[in-house]
Formats: sequence, structure tokens, C-alpha cells
Amino acid sequence: MKSRLVPLLAGALALAALGAPTPALAADTPGLPGRDNAITDVPGVQVGQVQSTRAPYLTGTTVVHTPRMSVTGVDQRGGAPATKETDLLDPLNSNPGVNAVMLGGSSMYGLSAADGVIRWLEERGEGVPVGSGVAPIVPAADIYDLGRGGDFKARTSPAWGYLAAEAAQEGPVRQGVVGGGTGARAGGLKGGVGTASVVLDDGVVVGAIVVVNAAGSPVDPRDCSLFAARYELAGEFRGLRTPKAKECRPPAQADALPMNTTIAVVATNAPLEKAAAARMAGNSQDGLARAINPIHTLGDGDTIFGVSTGTGTPLRVNNPADSRRLNEIFNAAAETLTRAVGHAMLNAHTVGSATSYCDRYPSSCAKLTALPPTKQGKAPEVTQSTLAAAEQKLNSAPPIPTTDKPDNHPTTGSGTGDPDPTAGTGDKGSTGTTAGTGDTGPGNDPAAGVGTGSEAAGLAGASSPDHSSFSAASDGATAIAAGRLPESTTAEVADASEGEMAVPAASETTYTGFGSAFLLTALLATAGLAAALALRRRRPTA
Repeated sequence: MKSRLVPLLAGALALAALGAPTPALAADTPGLPGRDNAITDVPGVQVGQVQSTRAPYLTGTTVVHTPRMSVTGVDQRGGAPATKETDLLDPLNSNPGVNAVMLGGSSMYGLSAADGVIRWLEERGEGVPVGSGVAPIVPAADIYDLGRGGDFKARTSPAWGYLAAEAAQEGPVRQGVVGGGTGARAGGLKGGVGTASVVLDDGVVVGAIVVVNAAGSPVDPRDCSLFAARYELAGEFRGLRTPKAKECRPPAQADALPMNTTIAVVATNAPLEKAAAARMAGNSQDGLARAINPIHTLGDGDTIFGVSTGTGTPLRVNNPADSRRLNEIFNAAAETLTRAVGHAMLNAHTVGSATSYCDRYPSSCAKLTALPPTKQGKAPEVTQSTLAAAEQKLNSAPPIPTTDKPDNHPTTGSGTGDPDPTAGTGDKGSTGTTAGTGDTGPGNDPAAGVGTGSEAAGLAGASSPDHSSFSAASDGATAIAAGRLPESTTAEVADASEGEMAVPAASETTYTGFGSAFLLTALLATAGLAAALALRRRRPTA
């Protein structure tokens, strides 16, 4: 090993003398996979994953954490993405980098898991400094796995993201039916999470992690081998062979399911500008195209994030002197992602009706050797107790003050109506202002702003304490509260028995009071017209 490190160290010193960026050296062989053949071989990258494979769940969350904020770009292909905060990564925008990237299940519902990642990062003080705190940057992408082995409403939540971030670490990464790939499918087979890495000649490390959930197939229909197998590096597929011809009938076909998505992160410790990180992500889409066919369909939302953890002078796409090194990094990222797709398929196991590649083509995997336990990584199962503990941490924010206590907001609250029959103006109450009109018209309901009288109207700037409704009435007209939309909200959450996780029920929101608003407008318009006619009749004639 010393004989290999000597020339690498000498090369690094030479680059430093020339003022070139000097990425951290990897203790691995150039041209081969890194120590763990995982994205975590890239210095400064950690991965955390959680999932549940117990009914009614079959989904999970994967978090790629960079303790040092890292320059990141994104490239999105296909017609149906589920993403969050990707606009921040545009090179035209000012965002300096990211603290983590989330790859999750549960489609658009699962994007809420990123809130838990953000909270975990905030507790650690990681994020862009804002005021007296920080604003963690966590872009995210999710796959569609709803109802594919689990209940449609059994989805991830912020607590899942918190647990995944909490599990983030360096070292081996668990692959297969874990994290964001727990409910994944690909070309009619079981998909999952895969990862890979490579060390370049100059010591730069490139890694990838992918959630394979493609509408297209990762299997070559000509012989039912994996497309990714032809890009194998140093026997990493551990004895994979082309399956026997009798197993290749009928040939592998694309998935008939209409909604899919393959999402990934490619990372390097070479210092890149934001545009170069985006370019690395874009070039890596070629890696998906080599491993899956067809790719980027209208039913896919294929999204790749490109991350640079390097420091020093960044490599720039518009600097000809950087072109050679950038092309090497970009090409390595694409091929590493192809290999990661292969690992995802080989490490997946059959779940329900979704058959794994090795079970569908047993002769191909007959001599496949398992990864040693020290290289398998960890991905904790989410349980009711761990979920409850995470939710308790997330709910530790200061409570919202109740509306029955005085505060310093003069624009909301209640008051007493002025008895002036023409233009009653409410006195300021302890928490706001209420106006009333009418013959005697006190605004006698502080919650709904109700006026009384023959033509009474009460106006209030806030809702009742329970936000249940905004409505008002009098014997001769209708009074309606102003200042907030009339709203009543109910939410139900199913109880969870010991050892089981409950599926949250959908919430409902109803709105009332718009008819009253129209009636009040009509009454005011009528009163104004009558006053104008009366004034005209009193005007002296010439």
C-alpha cells in the first residue's frame, strides 16, 4: 500500500505547488472501487436509511448527509417528478450549497419527510446562518410506491426523515429493499437501493447511490442479463452470470405500471462550481440510460443530484484548462451510477408479487456470493416506539399562545360596538378592534363580530378561539366577520395498537360564510343607492 501512496502524495504536492485544487486522497487503488464500493467512499458523505416492511407499510427514506455544506446541482428528466427545493440548485440562483439530500418513498406525500431532516440539521446548527438560527438546505426527490405492497395511506412523515438523518454515518451502505427503495419496482421486478464508487488516477473519488423504481427494464431482453453487468468493475457483482436460455422466456419487459421514477445522488470530492455539479448530474443520466431501457418516460420523474464535497479552487465548465479533469469526473459518475443500478437489482429480494431478479433468473445468481456482514451496512426498521420518540422531538417547538390571553397584536381580537346608528366604530379591545353598525349595534360577539339592530353589522379581525366558523346575523340583516377566511378544520388519526404503526387519515377542511358576504355587499349597495336618491330629491331646483 505504501508503494501506491507515495506517487499519489507526490502528485498531490505537485498539484498544490501549481495552485491546483487538491482533493482528499482515498486509501484505495486508482481505477477500482473504493473501500466500501459505496457513495460514502467520497470524503464528507454520510448515508442514513430507515424503512418499514411490516404491514400496512412498505416504504422508507434515504438521506445523503454532508456535514460540511456541499455545492450541489440537479438534473431532472422524465415527465412525472416529485421533487422539493430543486430550484435552489440552479446555477443562476444564490444558494451556496446543501446540507443533505433526501431520496424517499411515498411520492408527493413523502416529501414531508424532508421537514424532519431539516429539524435534525437545525438541532446540530447546520444550515445557512439566518438571524439567530440556521436554515438547513435539503432538496428531495421521491419515488411512486403508493399501494405497491403497502397500504396507499401508509406513508412516510417528518419523523421518518428525522430517523433517517439520525442514522446517517460513513462506511458501508445497506442495499436492496431498504430506505427510499423499500417499495420500489423496476421493469416488473423488485427494485431497491444500490450504491457504488470508483477512485480516479489523481485520487479523486466518485460515488453514486440510486433508488431504482423504473418504468423501463434493467434486463436485456436478448439474454435476460442485467444491462449493468457489462460495466462490472473488479468482480464486484460477485459471481453473476448470464441466465440459462430456458429461463429467458418470455423475455423481460418494461413495467406496465404507469407511474415510476428512478432517483439518485452522484458525488465527488473534487471541488466543483455549481454549474459543474449540475453538469455532472446531467451526464450521469447517461448512466441510467445504459442500465435501464426505456428511460425518462412520461411516467418517470428521473432526478439526479450532483454533489461536490471538495474544497479549494473549483473546477469550472467554462475554463478550458479544467475540461479534461471534468470530463473524467463526469464519465466516472455516469458509469458508477450504472453499476449502482446493478447492485440495487442484485441486492433486492422478492416482496409479495414483486419478484427479485435472482428469483426470476435463478441460474444467473446460482454462484453469487453474499457481501460479508462488515460490508452490508445498516438500515434500522421504523417501529412504533422509534416513531413516537422522533415525533416527540419534532413536537417540542414552543406552543402557539391561546387566543383568550392578551397579546400585542392590535389588528385581531374583539371590542364593543359604537352605538352611532350611521357609522359605528368599535373600541379597541384587549386583543384587537371590532366595528359594529345599526340602530343600537354593539358588536356583542367578540368571536364572530356579531352586531345587533335593524341593520347591524359587526366586523372582527380574528376568528373564534377554536377557529370553528365566521358567521353573524341580526334580526334585519346579516353581519359577517372580516379579516380571515371562514374556516373549520377537522383531522383524524387512527389509533395504533402496541407494536403496530397507525395509518394517518385524510384531513378535511370546510369553508362557510361566503353567501353572507354577498348578501352584506348587496345590502350596502342598496343602502348607498337609497341615500343618493334621497339626497337628489332634497337638492333645490333652479
